[in-house]
Amino acid sequence: MARPFLMAFALLSWTLIRSRSLNSESEVNLLDSKMLEGDTGWMAFPPEGWEEISGYDEFYTPIATYQACHVMEASQDNWLRTAWVPRADAERLYVELKFTLRDCSSIPGVAGTCKETFNIFYRETDSDNADVNSLSPDDYVKIDTIAADESFGQVDLGGRVMKLNTEVRDVGPLTRRGFYLAFQDVGACVALVAVRAFYKHCPQTRRSLSSFSATAAGADATALVEVQGMCLPGAIVVEMAPRMFCSADGEWLVPIGGCSCQPGYQQVMDRCQGPPSPPRELVASLNASWVTLEWSPPSDIGSRMDLAYQVMCQKCAQKVEDVLVSSNSTEMTDGLTRRLNSNGRMTATVAMVPGTENRLKEIAKGGCTPCGEEVRILPGDVDLKETRVAVMGLDSQYDYVFEVASLNGVSSRSPKAPASVSVRLSINSAEFGQVTNIYQESVAKDSLSLSWTAPKHDIGTILEYEITFSEKVQKKVSYTTVKSKWTSVTLTGLKPATMYSVQIRARTAAGFGPFSNAFQFQTSEQSLDLTGEQSQNTIVWLSIVTGLIVLILIVFFLLKGRYCGYSKAKQNCDEEKQYHVKLPGLKMYVDPFTYEDPCEAVHEFAREIDVNRILIEGVVGAGEFGEVCRGRMRLPGGQAAPVAVKTLKAGYTEEQRRDFLCEASIMGQFDHPNIIRLEGVITRSIPVMIVTEFMENGSLDAFLRKNDGQFTAMQLVGMLRGIAAGMKYLADMSYVHRDLAARNILVNSNLMCKVSDFGLSRILEDDPDAAYTAKQGGRIPVRWTAPEAIAFRKFTSASDMWSYGIVMWEVTSYGERPYWDMSNQDVIKAIEEGYRLPAPMDCPVALHQLMLACWQQERTLRPKFIHMVAALDRLIRTPASLSVLANGTPRSPRPYLDPALPAFLAFGSVGDWLEAIKMGRYTDNFTAAGYTSLDAVARMALEDLARIGVTLVGHQKKILNGIQILRAQMVQMQDSGVQV
Repeated sequence: MARPFLMAFALLSWTLIRSRSLNSESEVNLLDSKMLEGDTGWMAFPPEGWEEISGYDEFYTPIATYQACHVMEASQDNWLRTAWVPRADAERLYVELKFTLRDCSSIPGVAGTCKETFNIFYRETDSDNADVNSLSPDDYVKIDTIAADESFGQVDLGGRVMKLNTEVRDVGPLTRRGFYLAFQDVGACVALVAVRAFYKHCPQTRRSLSSFSATAAGADATALVEVQGMCLPGAIVVEMAPRMFCSADGEWLVPIGGCSCQPGYQQVMDRCQGPPSPPRELVASLNASWVTLEWSPPSDIGSRMDLAYQVMCQKCAQKVEDVLVSSNSTEMTDGLTRRLNSNGRMTATVAMVPGTENRLKEIAKGGCTPCGEEVRILPGDVDLKETRVAVMGLDSQYDYVFEVASLNGVSSRSPKAPASVSVRLSINSAEFGQVTNIYQESVAKDSLSLSWTAPKHDIGTILEYEITFSEKVQKKVSYTTVKSKWTSVTLTGLKPATMYSVQIRARTAAGFGPFSNAFQFQTSEQSLDLTGEQSQNTIVWLSIVTGLIVLILIVFFLLKGRYCGYSKAKQNCDEEKQYHVKLPGLKMYVDPFTYEDPCEAVHEFAREIDVNRILIEGVVGAGEFGEVCRGRMRLPGGQAAPVAVKTLKAGYTEEQRRDFLCEASIMGQFDHPNIIRLEGVITRSIPVMIVTEFMENGSLDAFLRKNDGQFTAMQLVGMLRGIAAGMKYLADMSYVHRDLAARNILVNSNLMCKVSDFGLSRILEDDPDAAYTAKQGGRIPVRWTAPEAIAFRKFTSASDMWSYGIVMWEVTSYGERPYWDMSNQDVIKAIEEGYRLPAPMDCPVALHQLMLACWQQERTLRPKFIHMVAALDRLIRTPASLSVLANGTPRSPRPYLDPALPAFLAFGSVGDWLEAIKMGRYTDNFTAAGYTSLDAVARMALEDLARIGVTLVGHQKKILNGIQILRAQMVQMQDSGVQV
């Protein structure tokens, strides 16, 4: 008899589950069988006693239910046990059962064997230690015998009506860390539709300007738990501290005491409105003859909307002792004391923030007085609503202190001065944070070991030093730059008996300080048995002969067209050649494949790291030939920095080793905040390793998918701006990336995006789904590659710009796959026919227009990266331009479609259209709401989908994408179907 009951339940479970009631806010679920997915961990003893049934709730989410119907045989003892459930804060447990039970009288021939009850048990333990293969009833405590208020019979089955019972039992007190629930069938025909275990608590609440945290109810049915309240911000205790009692039913009772607003605050509704916190991120910049002050709104505006700012100015005698003192306001934050030199360059130090006008006399004692009428602050200095002013009429003979205070309607009631932040400026070019002395520690014929003292001025935490050196006597000066995190460095690869000029500058969070004066150091003599004029003549002739040989080899390789196969690292002969010409002030990319030995290029552009300094902590990614690991690099002084380590496994070919090392040679030439930084290489041990900075959030595509919908449009534009800045740097160096995609962008903990993957993945990865194999050989990522690069292998910065447009689409769609499930051949065909990707959901129109500019068929019409950076900067400066979304607005007369998706207008009904996009489950929802034509569907918006019952975010996005394409196809039919 089990099977007929099972079939009946499977047909009618939808009706039963839809009737469930919402949980009270005073109930905290510990177990809800409707929320379990996959393997529930529930066990049946014997295995055939209880049978698991798969059903669906009203959101089409699979759920697990259980039934037993062994009514033909006597002495049934079938057990069903849940997985172990942690009890959290519960002291008393409530178990809610939703079940159906069949009337024994409706089943013929079971009068002596059929039962109409079942039993529920529980067992407390401190860990999940139950035997998975057996169950001992002696270990369990009986809670109750459960009988049905309503049972169903044969008539109910015929009418497709089943009667759902709900029973709640409680047990307590609980003393162990967790528990199991168990159900015993003794011969009933029963189905457990839903099982919920919960405890009651008093939810977080506010009362009398006090807040009370959520509190679990006591173990006893009559217990009252006393809870101490906390005064809300801006409020203080009056007479008695606030407290209430939490009842066993999860209700707050007997309020005692309370709080009221402290002086300077005003009560409005259930909060105290007070003065705002200080402005944030005050920045000063020198523009010709005036200074611009910009800041961000305070983090706390005092729960009011009448925020305003006041700017105060002091002029100070130069070179006086800094007399800025900390504010007596507990909300005051540290400000930045900054100096500007004559070139508009700013360095910064942390300094305490001064007070407001009440402290001007104190500052004046140190040589500062209020600014006179000659200093003008535009648009004004009081009652400011904007976060930007311009200051004119400054005198270079003085330092200036500008203080910006936040105020609102209750600031005048506060006994404290308004919270503020300040900045101090010096318009002259006095040295600040400059390295003054460089010392020679040791010297060799091809290296110099140098050290220096940190700058005397307090310029904040020094992040690193930049060391620039060149030969002192050169017709065409070519500078080499290295970096160091400590106050010493060894310069390698130098010429013997050569004088070098060295300059050093420090970098802090505010940027680079000024360079030191140039210091000269000379390498030792070469170990040749030559002296005087003979030595000089020999060196000259050797230089001439070597130069001629190198020139002949370069011409030979250029004519022969060597290394023309597809590789990002190999800038082939089909694209514009990237010659290395040393010009003053211009750094060019050097193709490492022009070196006969890849190790020579590696040693020129990357530093060798001692393998003992690297500690591998774990593998974060792996391919067929290489692994990417997380590790730490030991620094002098015992500190360690997180790094990423790429390894080349044993069994590699010589070509793979060459390509592996060439990636390091390429990265070592780049120095930009938005390009992944190379720390060094390890080539003198096995395995060979490339060490780079560690990016905590990994690849951009995976990061976006993990955080779908979590960022503002401005944050997304900031990410795109960083990527564009990195690509502009590469384009300026005449380097073509060839594989720009979100998977090759890395993200750090500050959401800074950095371009990576300069050759390694193209050699080691084998992803046939992401690339198209051309007849000429080599793999091309079709979905990201410009049409001329696919057809003619013409890779330029313009083809990188096409790829950047695809990256923009990936970012605004939170990591969706470009062109979805289309094949590579279909993508190529669609692009040739002029179709382009539509705007993702909630994508600003301005960003989609930039994407379309990147996807111009004629590559000369695409923007350059310098223009893209400027365009994104304009969007950042005008946030309102990002508020106009592409969704819900009429499409352009030139629609951009995906022809591989179904031609929706060819379908005769809304149901057919929904089936085409695999959303046929919502056909009844659309019909019931009156959306019976495609015209009506095309006018739907997000709120319409939610109203008719489409509540899953993923389903909403899929249907909205279909609606966008449906609208565009309708416009295309009306406007003659002109394409790009």
